[in-house]
Amino acid sequence: RNILLWRRGSAVVTAANLIITRDTRFKLLEGYSLQIKNVRPQDAGDYNCQIGDHDNRDLVHTVEILVPPSVRSNPETGHVTVRKGGTATLECKASGNPVPSISWTRKDSIHGSPHLSEGPTLTLENVNRQDSGTYRCYADNGIREPVFVDLQLIVLSPPEITVEKSWVHAGEGYEAQLVCTVHGDANPEVMWYQDSFLLHPNDRRTMDTRGEKHYLTIRNVRSSDFGNYSCVAENSLGRAKKYIEVSGRPGPAQFHSPMYSRYREMYNLTWSIESFPLIEEIRLLYRKLMLTVSYSIFNFILQMNESYQHPGRWHDIILNPPSTRSESYRHIMTYTIKGLDPNSVYETIVQAKNRYGWNEVSDIFQFYTLSTDMPNEDVEQTLGSTAYGNNFRALGRGPVVRPLDPPLLAGLLSLIWLIVRRLV
Repeated sequence: RNILLWRRGSAVVTAANLIITRDTRFKLLEGYSLQIKNVRPQDAGDYNCQIGDHDNRDLVHTVEILVPPSVRSNPETGHVTVRKGGTATLECKASGNPVPSISWTRKDSIHGSPHLSEGPTLTLENVNRQDSGTYRCYADNGIREPVFVDLQLIVLSPPEITVEKSWVHAGEGYEAQLVCTVHGDANPEVMWYQDSFLLHPNDRRTMDTRGEKHYLTIRNVRSSDFGNYSCVAENSLGRAKKYIEVSGRPGPAQFHSPMYSRYREMYNLTWSIESFPLIEEIRLLYRKLMLTVSYSIFNFILQMNESYQHPGRWHDIILNPPSTRSESYRHIMTYTIKGLDPNSVYETIVQAKNRYGWNEVSDIFQFYTLSTDMPNEDVEQTLGSTAYGNNFRALGRGPVVRPLDPPLLAGLLSLIWLIVRRLV
């Protein structure tokens, strides 16, 4: 009588109706078929069905086990530390059947999760502080869902400091707060100085830290508290410093007027200035900007390339200080500039003085006069404005589209004609 054997390699699994292996997951069905329950990756391979006669006839079954992907980081801690300017190597190891493909993304990127590279290793050269973060390694072989592991990259760098304000307005008897943000992964130590003297907390001065932000708060400010301060951060890799000035002088003027005037020859300018003491004097300067455009085609092209303007002379006006404030330290003032040219561009600056001196000159503010006076209802429909708090009514619902001046239009048409002619 012939005996049917199941073999795996040289090992006999079954003989006739006997189970030779001790693995209880193997079972014979209907006398001949071999069943394996709860298969494992190591069960993959060739299984020979053999009839023990003189012909030694074999039937080979190949079993392949599909295994979902798994992935782990190298090092297993998932943390990689490197110094600024060095090379960071992130690695993950994946297993599964079929062999998984591996890809990398940046988890905490401000642009989402961009694809970085393929393969088990991600190399970043010349790293800086912005490269610190979480990197995600994905493994996918088409069996179930992809899996991932996160690696944390820490870039050790000298401290970097940014300040919210390099100039802080303060008043005697009030409170002043200086803020600096310190970036650095090597536990930077932060110190505050006034001029060259190291500061320590006292009954009027406190120093606090909230995350990366460091605060120096001065209560009941005195005149001796005015001056130059510095925020200094130091760690094992280096040192950084930023300066902040605390001053009783007024803050720079902030403009709140719409860009376009309602009128041909007048403009209502509105601005605000921070000052704890009363303002003693205000200086307003304005001038007309004149764009020169030639009818000559070649001169026009030359001037367009140079893009220069010919401003007029400055008009200097000394104004009486405001008598009211909208807040305890914010002064608001409006002045109507008259005698302007229609359909023109002007620029203005404002400077203020209190008992501590003059402030820094404001940024330049530009405004436009109209070619014709507009009725109030038309102004409200066309002029754009910037509202400030609840002190000003929003005048407009959109910006004005201003037509080109005839000389400029003629020059542009000439330039277009010249370009078309050359192309033809």
